[in-house]
Amino acid sequence: MTKPFDEMFGEDGLARPHYKAFDDWLSRQADGHIAHKRAEAELIFRRIGITFALYGDEKGTERTIPFDQVPRIIPANEWSVLEDGLKQRVKALNMFLHDIYHDEKILKAGLIPQEQIFNNSQYRPEMRYVDVPRNIYAHIAGIDIIRAGQGEYYVLEDNLRVPSGVSYMVENRKMMMRLFPELFERHRIAPVEHYPDLLLECLKTSVNSSSRKPNVVVLTPGMFNSAYFEHSYLAQQMGVELVEGKDLFVKNEQVFMRTTQGPQLVDVIYRRLDDDFLDPLSLRVDSSIGIPGILNAYRAGNVGIANAIGTGIADDKSIYPYVPKMIEFYLNEKPILQNVPTYQCRIKEDLQYTLAHLKDLVVKETHGAGGYGMLIGPLATTAELENFRKYLIDHPDKYIAQPTLALSTCPTFVESGIAPRHIDLRPLVLSGKQIKMVQGGLTRVALKEGSLVVNSSQGGGTKDTWVLES
Repeated sequence: MTKPFDEMFGEDGLARPHYKAFDDWLSRQADGHIAHKRAEAELIFRRIGITFALYGDEKGTERTIPFDQVPRIIPANEWSVLEDGLKQRVKALNMFLHDIYHDEKILKAGLIPQEQIFNNSQYRPEMRYVDVPRNIYAHIAGIDIIRAGQGEYYVLEDNLRVPSGVSYMVENRKMMMRLFPELFERHRIAPVEHYPDLLLECLKTSVNSSSRKPNVVVLTPGMFNSAYFEHSYLAQQMGVELVEGKDLFVKNEQVFMRTTQGPQLVDVIYRRLDDDFLDPLSLRVDSSIGIPGILNAYRAGNVGIANAIGTGIADDKSIYPYVPKMIEFYLNEKPILQNVPTYQCRIKEDLQYTLAHLKDLVVKETHGAGGYGMLIGPLATTAELENFRKYLIDHPDKYIAQPTLALSTCPTFVESGIAPRHIDLRPLVLSGKQIKMVQGGLTRVALKEGSLVVNSSQGGGTKDTWVLES
């Protein structure tokens, strides 16, 4: 791999212009001051319950996501390009979703093989010819952005099912303002704290127009879900009810919430569980956390669900390589943001290339998430490479491969002091009457030296993301 792009320092070792004021401040901080503030932040996060649980952790313990005090700073001109590219991408993805459940124009044009859609487990035949309000399927999209080479931005993947992490974006900002208020006097930083207001506004547009104020709820799988803090946090911030499947029921193709005052009609469900578990009558029959009959209520247009059922087909990693073609096909525009070059192992030539260069590639499951089920070739042992090779030969359709890019780094406080660590960025894009974003996102950082895996489930941490206002 080539030397990674350093977000804070140029090749001359000097702070980049948008980092200079922060670098000057940092150089004046006494030894131990930042370490003391880091301990204070962890104590506060734990006291107010900003924790997550790891699946497979036999102890069942909850932990705080490590929070780093060196922010990721993006100048206004760079953010402007990012924002335009993200809005363009999400607009095309929503048009693609509507198309494959209706006219199938992109399939008829031969730009995507039909089997890529109809044989995909995330494609929901139940959604054929179902009209959703404003033709929007992905109301909330988390698009993972990386920076490589000389600082070029790339889209690494699209998260359109139940993207998470936004609560940490908001709380990281609040924590930085609490710990270092003087920094916010020195910089003009775009706010992110209004995200819950934008989210609620967006959710209210996901149902057919009504003469009354829509009743919105957040549907969680329950307190044992790793992102339960975020579910309860967003419900509280939006001022809406947090519910589980057992709290809702369907009658006459309408959804009601059980309350002490009797049944209450529900108009919009912000669901934080996958399609499979939503309706045991129509989807997974063994689901105990869904609402029997909700699919019929949804298809009848009596309840809005965000994100829409069937959205997962657009964030499958086997569909990701086609997004630039979608942008050109639906919008007649050139993509502003580029994809990472991707090899589809279901294609014979791509599989042969992947097998021949396995030690140089990152191989991912097409349905994978959270950093699980992936191989990072340069960091793998010979035994790991050979074991993965056998599985890849037997199940090529389950994987894609990408070059091992040198993700950009940002100075980070670790036990040995300040050292560069690899980072990515997850901005959240909201699609309602308009496509809106807050200026910022969740920056995730790989805390282990040399690691490229930033996921919290794999030991990663987070940083506050500052977009400087022009």
